Amino acid sequence: MDATRRTEDEQAARWNGPAAHAWVDAQAVLDELLRPFEDLLVEAVLAEPARHVLDVGCGTGGTTLAVARRLGAEGRCVGIDISEPMVTAARARAEREGVQASFIRADAQDHAFEPPTFDTVISRFGVMFFKDFVQAFTNLRRAARDDARLRFIAWRGPAENPFMTTAERAAAPLLPNLPARRPDEPGQFAFADAGRVHHILEESGWTGIDVQPIDVACALPEKELVGYFTRLGPVSLVLGEADERTRRRVVETVRAAFDPFVQGTEVRFTAACWMVGARASSAS
Repeated sequence: MDATRRTEDEQAARWNGPAAHAWVDAQAVLDELLRPFEDLLVEAVLAEPARHVLDVGCGTGGTTLAVARRLGAEGRCVGIDISEPMVTAARARAEREGVQASFIRADAQDHAFEPPTFDTVISRFGVMFFKDFVQAFTNLRRAARDDARLRFIAWRGPAENPFMTTAERAAAPLLPNLPARRPDEPGQFAFADAGRVHHILEESGWTGIDVQPIDVACALPEKELVGYFTRLGPVSLVLGEADERTRRRVVETVRAAFDPFVQGTEVRFTAACWMVGARASSAS
C-alpha cells in the first residue's frame, strides 16, 4: 500500500471510528475549550461582507453554527467534514437550535462542489489532515469565487504547545506501541512551518497570503481532564488495548504530568497557533 493510500485510510478510519464518537460525546466540553478560536473566526468573517461561507473540517458544527447565527437569514453557511458521526451531530444541532446551516459529509480535498459560490472559506483546526495539501486547497479555490477570502487557524509546532504533547510524553514509557508523530504527514502539527503553509497556498491559487502567530488562552474544567486525555489524542488510540493494570498506571502518570497546568478547578494553557489569511486569485 502506498503512503498516500495509507494516510487516506488512516484518516477515514480515525474520523469515523471511536475517536469521532469521543468528539461527539465531548462536544459541549470541546466547544467551550475551543470557543476563543471560534470567536476569532466569527470576527474575521464579519470584518468584511460575507454571505456564503464554507467551514472546512467543521466537526460537530460549532463554528459553522456560530457564523450562521451572526449572518442571519441572508447568509448561507455550509460545513464539510469527512466524519459521518460528527456531521450527523452537526445536522442535529442545527435542527435543534433552529439555525440555518447545512452540512456535507465528504472529503473537501476532492469533493465536487457546486460552481463557485463561496465568498469566504474558514476552518478551525480542520485543514491539517488532508493527504495532499495542494490538491485540497486547489479544490477549495475552485469552490470559491474570485477574490474570496480564506481564513483558518492551525497549530504551530509541538515545542510551542507543551500541553498538547504532555499526555503522550508521559505515557510513552508505559505504552511502547504509542504512535509516533510524523511532522511531515497529515496531523495536528502538519502546518507548524509557516513557510510550508505559504508555499501550499501559493501553489493552490491563493494570493495575499498572511500567516500570523497568535497565542490564545484556553481553559478546561479539571474534572474533565482525565476524560480528555483518555478519549482524545494519541494516548486514547492505544489505551484501550492496554490491560487494566497498565491503564491505571498510565492514567495516574499522565494526570500527574498535567499538574503544572492545573489552577484550582481549571486546567489552563496557552495555544500557540497560526492565523492564516489569503484571497482567491482571480487568475486561477
